[in-house]
Amino acid sequence: MQQEELFIVTIKENEGIIYKVSRMYTDTEEDQKDLFQDIVYQLWKSFNSFKGNAKRSTWMYRVALNTAIAYLNRSKKQIKQTSLDFSLQIAEEEIDTSFQEKVDVLYIQIKQFSVVERGIILLYLEGRSYEEIAAITGFTETNVGTRLNRIKQKLKKTIKS
Repeated sequence: MQQEELFIVTIKENEGIIYKVSRMYTDTEEDQKDLFQDIVYQLWKSFNSFKGNAKRSTWMYRVALNTAIAYLNRSKKQIKQTSLDFSLQIAEEEIDTSFQEKVDVLYIQIKQFSVVERGIILLYLEGRSYEEIAAITGFTETNVGTRLNRIKQKLKKTIKS
């Protein structure tokens, strides 16, 4: 399989990673699309450098999170007005509206966290192990556990309020 074909297959198999990261780090649908494209571009640029030392999804998360943080830093320098759009786009499925409201509230609360905390909680909500989160973020497993406990406490406190 050629490099381009392998890249396209990799992106299609893991586009959920890119979607979730771009949603977590943006407020508008337009920004989400821009960040999605930026992440895909960064993945393409670094595709040849992937050595297979970690799972491909771990590498993709690392690139996606670093790209999202850089995107946020660029966005902070620009003065712009944003509106909050938290509609969850799930392919033609009917969703319980109370569940959707809970998801929206969760995303609103998570978006108040630091960029690092957002990345950690996103990975945790994805079902990633502490070991995988540590590999993606560069923190130790102990540090990941400590940070997750603090994040969970913040969530409990803000959602109960």
